Amino acid sequence: MKQIIECVPNISEGNNEAIINQVVSEIEKVEGVKLLDVDPGKTTNRTVITFVGEPEQVCESAFLVVKKAQELIDMRNHHGDHPRFGATDVCPLIPVANITMEEVVEYARKLAQRIATELEIPVYCYESAAYTPERKNLAVCRQGEYEALKDRISVEGQCPDYGPKVWSEKVAKSGATAVGARDFLLAVNYNLNTTSVRRANAIAFDVREKGRQKKENGKAVLDEKGNKVWIPGTLKGTKAIGWYIEEYGIAQVSMNITNATLTPLHVCFDEVCEKAAKRGIRVTGVEVVGLLPKKTLIDAGKYYLAKQQRSLGVSEEELIKIAVKSMGLDDLKPFNPQEKVIEYLIEDNSTKKLVDMTCKAFADETASESAAPGGGSIAAYCGALAASLGTMVANLSSHKPGWDARWEEFSVTAEKGQALKDELIHLVDEDTNAFNKIMNALGLPKKTDEDKAVRTAAIQEATKYAIEVPYRTLQKSRETFEICKLMIETGNPNSITDGAVGILCAKAACVGAFMNMKINCASLDDKAFVNDILAKGEQLVKEANEIEKEYTEMVLAKI
Repeated sequence: MKQIIECVPNISEGNNEAIINQVVSEIEKVEGVKLLDVDPGKTTNRTVITFVGEPEQVCESAFLVVKKAQELIDMRNHHGDHPRFGATDVCPLIPVANITMEEVVEYARKLAQRIATELEIPVYCYESAAYTPERKNLAVCRQGEYEALKDRISVEGQCPDYGPKVWSEKVAKSGATAVGARDFLLAVNYNLNTTSVRRANAIAFDVREKGRQKKENGKAVLDEKGNKVWIPGTLKGTKAIGWYIEEYGIAQVSMNITNATLTPLHVCFDEVCEKAAKRGIRVTGVEVVGLLPKKTLIDAGKYYLAKQQRSLGVSEEELIKIAVKSMGLDDLKPFNPQEKVIEYLIEDNSTKKLVDMTCKAFADETASESAAPGGGSIAAYCGALAASLGTMVANLSSHKPGWDARWEEFSVTAEKGQALKDELIHLVDEDTNAFNKIMNALGLPKKTDEDKAVRTAAIQEATKYAIEVPYRTLQKSRETFEICKLMIETGNPNSITDGAVGILCAKAACVGAFMNMKINCASLDDKAFVNDILAKGEQLVKEANEIEKEYTEMVLAKI
C-alpha cells in the first residue's frame, strides 16, 4: 500500500501573484505529486501551499519550492503581519497514510540537510524532527524573526541545525527555513442548536487543552509569580473557540485538532456533545474545514459500530458512511468523501481497473481475445470471493439473535476477512499489470548488444515480478481458509454451505495461482529463487488440498 505524506510550505510572499505562481508551478513538475491548495494572505504577505504524494516525490517537490522561493524572494525587503525568518519560512511534512511519524522525521531531516547543502540555506529542524526538546517549538527556532537571524546564526545553541552559520549576502536574501515533521491538523466546526456565542465559548473552554482562566469573585486568579492560573480542558492536542456563523444562523465551536493520533475526531465529537448537553445544548453535526485523512473516518466508523456492538468487519465505504452519519458531517451540506478525503483525491484514475467493472463486464473482458485478464487475475478474484464468503458468515453470526455476547469474537474474524479481501482485490489488477510488464519488456529494442542486455535484464525483472504476484495470491488465498474453516466450525449454522463454497473458491485460487507461478518460473534464469519459491508454493497447495477435502466432506455430512 502506498505511503502518503502531506507538505505545507509557507512562503514569504502573499501579494505578487507572478512569484506565487512560479513557486507553485514547481510542485507538479514531479510526477505523482498533487497540489491541493494555495492560500495567499495579503496582510501577512505569506502564502500557504498544500500538496501530497509519496514521500520521495513530495520531498523532491518541497526542495524545488524552497529553491524557487530562494531565487525569487528577497527577505531584505519583506514585511508582513505574520512571524517569519525566511523566503520559505516553514516546510513541515505530515504523515497521512501507511507511514509512521518516525519515518516522516527521517524524510524531514534528509530534506533539511539537502536544502542546507545544495542551496546553502540555514535550516532549523522543528516539531518531531527537532534534535533538542526546545526546538520542537517553532517559536524557539524563529525567535526574533528574520531581523534577529544575523546575530543568532553563529551563536552556540542558537545556530541552525544544518547549513551556513555565517551571515552572508546569500543568507541575507534567503533567510532561514524551518523543516519539520508534525501531525495532521484537523480543522472542524461543531454545529450547535443555539445562536449564543457565549454558550459556544463556554463549551470550547470546557474541552480545549488550554481550558479557561480560573476566576474568583469575577477576578482572575494569579499564581505566586503573578501569572494567570488556567483550568485545563478535557481534550489534549486541541484548540477551540466559539463563534456565530451568519451564513447558517447558528453558533459553532470551532476546533483545531493538532494531534489526531492522541485525540481522534470521534473522541472530540463525543466530548463536545457531552459538554454541550450539560449546558442544555445539542450538537447537530460537524463541518469539516479543508481535507482529512481516510484513517480519521475509518477509525470513527469502527468506534461507532463498536458502541452499537456491531461487527467492524465491513467495507471501507460502509465504515465511512457510519462515520458521516454518526457525527453529522452532512448536517449543513452534503459530505462527499471523494472531495474531502486526501487519499481519494490523489488516486490515479487514469487507468481503467478490472475490479471497477461490473461482474458481467469483467466476465466479458476475460472471455475476449485479449490475453489479460487471465488465470492469475481470476485466481486472485476467486480468493477475494473466498474471503468475502467467510466474512459474510462472520458478520451474519455477529448479528445473529441470541448471540449478542459473541459479537466481538465474530467482528475480529470479519475484520481479518475484509483485509484479505481487499488485498486479493488489489492482486486482481496487479496480476494483469505483471503480465503487461513482461509484454513491455519484450517490446524493448534489440538492435545493439547494449539494447539486448537492457532488454534481457528487463524481461528477467518483469518475469520475477510475474512470479511474485501469484505467489502473494497463493499466500493470501491460503490465509482465507482459516476464516472459512472457523466459520464452518463456529459460525451461524444456517450459513455453513457459504463457508464451504468459500473453501472451494480458496482452493481454486491457490491451485490457479501456483500454476501461474510455475509457468513463469520456466523463463527465469535465477534458479535458486525458482527452487525456493516453488517449494514454498507446493507446500501451500498441499495444505489447501487437504483442508478442502476435509471440510467439504464435513459439510456434506452435516447437511
